[in-house]
Parts: sequence; structure tokens; C-alpha cells
Amino acid sequence: MSVPPLVPPPPPAELPPRPGRHSKGTFARNVSSRLSRAANRLSRISHGRALTIGASLVTVVVVAAVTAGVAQVATPIGLSQLEPTTETTAIGTYSHHPVVISLPAQPASYLGLYARGVPDSFGPIENVTRQTGVKPNITLYYSGWYERFQAPFAALAQASGAVPFIQLDPNGVSLAAIVAGVFDSYLEKFATDVAAFGARTGHGVIISFGHEMNGYWYHWGYKHASPAVFVAAWRHVVNLFRGQGADDVTWLWTTNIIDIKGGIPDPAPWWPGRAYVTWIGIDGYYYRPTWTFASLFGPTIKAVRALSKTPVPILIAETGAAQVAGQPAKIADLTGGVRAYGLLGFVWFDANGVKDWRLHGAAALAAFREAGRQYGRLGS
Repeated sequence: MSVPPLVPPPPPAELPPRPGRHSKGTFARNVSSRLSRAANRLSRISHGRALTIGASLVTVVVVAAVTAGVAQVATPIGLSQLEPTTETTAIGTYSHHPVVISLPAQPASYLGLYARGVPDSFGPIENVTRQTGVKPNITLYYSGWYERFQAPFAALAQASGAVPFIQLDPNGVSLAAIVAGVFDSYLEKFATDVAAFGARTGHGVIISFGHEMNGYWYHWGYKHASPAVFVAAWRHVVNLFRGQGADDVTWLWTTNIIDIKGGIPDPAPWWPGRAYVTWIGIDGYYYRPTWTFASLFGPTIKAVRALSKTPVPILIAETGAAQVAGQPAKIADLTGGVRAYGLLGFVWFDANGVKDWRLHGAAALAAFREAGRQYGRLGS
């Protein structure tokens, strides 16, 4: 799993609102069990770095790539070094017989969830369902670069009526190396397994690559890698998946909310083009009682809608509310805002990060239950 870095807290209360702050703290406990298994094969993912475990286990090929003036090192990975999987579908199986599945895109129809402990277990999702009575129809998990597609988790999500949402992040690898094809075998196997999932179940998945790239906290993002290289990497990943027949993917291009004063710019330079994007995702969180959907998300919604001549469906791809902000009121504001702006829905981040974003108290649970009553119904 990806381990997001710690980022600065929101500004002092006396300053004007600066809502563009990242969502997650360090989730080392989330991934400790996965890391211990991966350590016996190649490397562990931690704070955006690839730590080589045991030189005897892997032949390291060093690829120097200069991105935004900084030399980076890429460590290629062979398929035999990846985590084990029950999938044995050969690369190329669907290249000439693509699996084509599109997700419904009507407004106010998706209520998604991330909970700490996935994808190792579906239990955390079920725990929230037991508390709230809400069965999410999107379930999110974070995938480190050296992980394969988590088919067992995806199958459990699909069986519960949810679309698997994979946040695929290039932890510890160079975007330039991705563009150069260093990781093509890894991506092709991932794509093949995704296509096999669609062929087997008749259901698609959502994939976002390198999210929040207009933020400064990830090495693939603002001030660390050039937007042009990010765009090239995005297109390369999408093209590889399509080349393997994985047309059951809804490609979610996910930006952080714009916060110019906080150093988070308009995401336009990172836009890969309409042909490479199915939906747009926006990440943003409520820190204070005075923040509203319109002030938090409105400017970014306006900016991303200007990127394409044809309308692109928009999903709030990560969100939450701090307890001090007043969770019940903010959940109601969120559901109303999604409907007012004609968005697809939202994905609630139910975990402890820079703030504790988990649902707290009977009123918050009731507000989330009401959101579930309004959303989560998909047509064909």
C-alpha cells in the first residue's frame, strides 16, 4: 500500500481559510503486514521512497532520470519479484479482445469509502456499514508501485455492490523511468489482471494514477517533477492498459483543491487531455466550521470544467471533516453541494491522518446514514 507523507497542518485560525491541505498522515500501521511480506521479495514502500531489501533478491538496474532538475533513480521490477497472486492470466490475453465496461455517470449516485485496513481485509468497510447502515458503492484502496492488482479485495467489493477504486501511486520511482518503459512489464501484468477481473465479473474498476499532483507533498507533484513529464507518464500508463485490453477501467484524473496562498496551483498544466481521462477527481477536506462546499470545492470545480470542451463527470475522490468543523453539518453540506454542482458523488476518507477524519458520534453517523439514503443508487 501507498504510505502518504505527513504534511503541514492547516493555517492558524486568525488567517484567511486555506483549504488546500492534504488529507492523510503517515499510515505505517496500515501497511506493516504487507511490507513485511514484500520485504522478502523486493522493497518496502515508505514515505515515497523505495528501500531496497536484500541485494541478493533482485538485480538492480539504475536508470538516471532528470526531472525538474533533480536526478532520480528508478529500480525496475520483474514479475517474479511481485507479491504473490492467484491470477495466472498471461500478458496479452486480452490485447485483441478488449474487455470494455463503462460505469454509470449520473449525478449524486456514488457514495464511496476508504477505511484503514483495506485491502488486506474487507472488514473495515463492513465495520462502517454496521455503524451507519450505509453500503458504499465505491471502495478505495491505495496501491504502492510494487503491488499487483488486489483481485481478492476487488471481488469482495464487487460482491457487496461496490466499484473497486485503486489509487495507483508511483512511490519511489521516477516518472521519466515510467515514460521510458522501465516498468512496462509490471504495468502490463497489472492491466491484464484488471482486464481478467472485468471479463470474469462483468464489472469495471476506477483507477487514479499519481493523485494530487498539483500539491507539493508527493515527489511526482508540484515543485518535484515537471507537469510535462507527469502528463507523459499518465498517457503512457493509460496506453499500456488499453494495449492490454483493460478497457474496463474508468480513468480518474485526481487533483487537490486549488489553494494559491497555500502553494497549491491550478492543475491545468497536469491535464493529459480528454482522450486520456474518463472522470475528474477532486480531493479536499473540511477543517473549520466556517468552510462550505462552495468555498472549498467551487473554484476547483470551475477550473477543471474549463479544461475540456466536452463535459467530464466529476467525483469528490477524497474528503472528510474534522470533528472541530462539525461533522454532521459538513456531511449535509457535502451531500447538498455535490447535488447542487451536479457531481457524481463523494468518497469519504474514514481514517486518522493529519486530522482524525473518522465518523464520530451519533449525529455524524446519522448524517452519513442520510447521505447513504440519498446516494448510492446506480442506474444502467
